[in-house]
Amino acid sequence: MTDPRLAFVIPAHDEAANLPGLVASIRPIAEDFDAEVIVVNDGSGDNTAEVLNEMAAAWSRLRIVTHKVSRGQSAALRSGIRAARAPVIATLDGDGQNPPENLRGMFERFIDAPEGVGMVQGERVKRKDTLSKRLASRFANAIRGFLLRDGCRDSGCALRVFWRQAYLDLPWFKHLHRFMPALMRRDGWDIISYPVSHAPREWGQSHYSNWQRGLAGIPDLVGVSWLIWRSARVEGVVRPWWVGTDDRQ
Repeated sequence: MTDPRLAFVIPAHDEAANLPGLVASIRPIAEDFDAEVIVVNDGSGDNTAEVLNEMAAAWSRLRIVTHKVSRGQSAALRSGIRAARAPVIATLDGDGQNPPENLRGMFERFIDAPEGVGMVQGERVKRKDTLSKRLASRFANAIRGFLLRDGCRDSGCALRVFWRQAYLDLPWFKHLHRFMPALMRRDGWDIISYPVSHAPREWGQSHYSNWQRGLAGIPDLVGVSWLIWRSARVEGVVRPWWVGTDDRQ
């Protein structure tokens, strides 16, 4: 297979039951867009490795990156993105709550976007989470939006399409994935929000409680706020040397 134009990157920790259905849903989209699919096994303790190996043996577009111990979602995403060969990245969670079909429209919106757009960010409608999780997410997004002024109403949505190099240029820290819209804006990129559907988790349970997310996010929110406060946002069209017109065709 020649170098792909798009890479799907999926972090997975103990998601053996969800991955077969998720990968099956991604397969026709990956074939249509000439994409590679990278699943990062983030130190899973179940049979995720065996499930992935079996699927990869049957489908050449599927690649596996493995962490021997769990390093967290941001680290898993970073490993997958660094392993990708495509200039454009699409991300989604491995729990099956992000229907891959959303990424068709997101990718098309991205390649048709004007210069200076660095990311299309999903915004979940009709969420299928518990009431407590929805309320916690709404509160967190309100606080984050007030402090960061990133214009993003759902920065916790894992469905994103963005330039690989733009991501690699961001400052790296443990919970980076929660602050990508704000940090990309800091680097001068424009962000487009895109409404996406949301599905209930069919198997397993979330690996984080609302309290865990909230407590872990406080120091990061302070740090990112400081970074943005100390930075001068680049105005105008951003067009680094690595963004060529051929990448958008």
